[in-house]
Amino acid sequence: MSTSNNGPVLASLDIGSSLVKLVYSVVNQPGKHEVQMPGIENQIDVVGVGLAPNTGTKHGVVVNIEMTTESIRKAKEEAELMSGYTTDEVWVSVSGTHIQSFDSKGMVAIKNKEVTTQDVERVIEAAKAIMVPADRTVLHVIPREYKIDAQDGISDPIGMSGIRLEASVHIVTASQSAISNLIKCIEKAGFKVMGLVLDHLAASKAVLSEDEKNLGVCTVDIGGGSSKIVYFVNGSVAHTAVIPVGGAHFTNDISVGLRTPQFAAEKLKKKYGTAVASLVSEEDIVEVEGVGGRKARTIPRRELAHIIEARAEECLGMIANNIRQSGLQPVLGSGIVVTGGTSSMDGLIEMGEFVFDIPVRRGFPKQVGGLKDVVKGGEFATSIGLLLHGYEQRREYYARREAGSLFSGDGLGDISGKVKKFFNDLF
Repeated sequence: MSTSNNGPVLASLDIGSSLVKLVYSVVNQPGKHEVQMPGIENQIDVVGVGLAPNTGTKHGVVVNIEMTTESIRKAKEEAELMSGYTTDEVWVSVSGTHIQSFDSKGMVAIKNKEVTTQDVERVIEAAKAIMVPADRTVLHVIPREYKIDAQDGISDPIGMSGIRLEASVHIVTASQSAISNLIKCIEKAGFKVMGLVLDHLAASKAVLSEDEKNLGVCTVDIGGGSSKIVYFVNGSVAHTAVIPVGGAHFTNDISVGLRTPQFAAEKLKKKYGTAVASLVSEEDIVEVEGVGGRKARTIPRRELAHIIEARAEECLGMIANNIRQSGLQPVLGSGIVVTGGTSSMDGLIEMGEFVFDIPVRRGFPKQVGGLKDVVKGGEFATSIGLLLHGYEQRREYYARREAGSLFSGDGLGDISGKVKKFFNDLF
């Protein structure tokens, strides 16, 4: 682990189908004279961001190890140059259509008639004791709720009395070969993987409040190659899903429909893209770059909007169908939160409210300081969520490290220096 003058360096790596995003941050533990505020706000300061185009990954699966490794290296160089720090440890997001999830239950007898941490660990292990194919690996085992004897709906059973403890968990699995190839690319680029996190879970951590999770909410992360969905009910994950339509499909439609190169189509989408054609004035025009040296031409901006609108209707329609099939729409009291790079497109939220018929809002990352204006867009939701997850997993370690530094190193040197100066002045 690398450290800065402020604290340990924490890094997140989001390997998308179109872009690799590497974010460096420093952990700021409060000093002895500072008040520890509840939560994790202002504990993480973003200090550097590295971005690199990626053509070695499709739909979350590595299809070219060398190209993916090179993209990670470029992002690493850029992040180190911007931040001035180095680290060899990263938290990594996992996505793609190879992700599968399902529910499971476990039951154990409660020792000493009072639930302890060991009882909770045993019941989760019992819920995990299912046949998982050899080509699959378990990413997450997420507790949904606990039941003690006849009492259900328990979120934290520790300390409660009873005879039998049951747990309902949500298990997320991924392709073993996809994970192995991903880790191989990361290690070849000079990093050590600290942990793997499902990317839409990470994005949800960055954009959702606890009140939204408790009331019921659906997060839709529209990435480059796919749209990822995660449902929260009563504060815990109830269901996850992946839809194979994302921002790259919008770009491809523009490229084909307007006969322009992919890079030019991406620029048009970001600068002039609108998901609802009626929001665009008929007088607006845009310049479209030609293919193979042909001259650029101008077209009505509404023509571009019509192309995007058709794909947006399809994408949101598939998401709406997934929500209906999940059976969870009646319990989504907080509605839907849309994040990811494509979520910033004009008109997408308005179309979403019409298609879903429930409240929709954009989700932006929060709870970080430092260069927060650089990572304020929805495309950085997963990256920031990874940093928050990494901080939570190692919070106690950082606290012990900070406490230890008060009694070692420069601290003792300062005290020794002051004692010497006192006696020198005295005599």
